[in-house]
Amino acid sequence: MKNYSTSDLALAAFLKMRGRKLITANKFPNGRFLFEFDDDGTCATLALDFINGEFSVYDAQVRAIKKAIYGVQHMLMR
Repeated sequence: MKNYSTSDLALAAFLKMRGRKLITANKFPNGRFLFEFDDDGTCATLALDFINGEFSVYDAQVRAIKKAIYGVQHMLMR
C-alpha cells in the first residue's frame, strides 16, 4: 500500500472522516503541518471530493472568520 501526504489540516480531517488511517502527523518549526495517510488508492479521489464539495466551502468560511477575528484583535491592540 502507498501513502498519501498532505499539509492541509482540513483535508486531513476530511480523509479521517472518510475512514483513511492516519499514519503520522507532524508540525514543523515554521508552523506547517504534514499528515501521512495509508492510501488504498482512494485518497486522490477523496481529495477531489473535498475540493469539489461543501467541505472546502465550510473550511474557507472558517478561515475567513478566523482572519476577521484576528484582524479585529490586531486593530484593537493598536
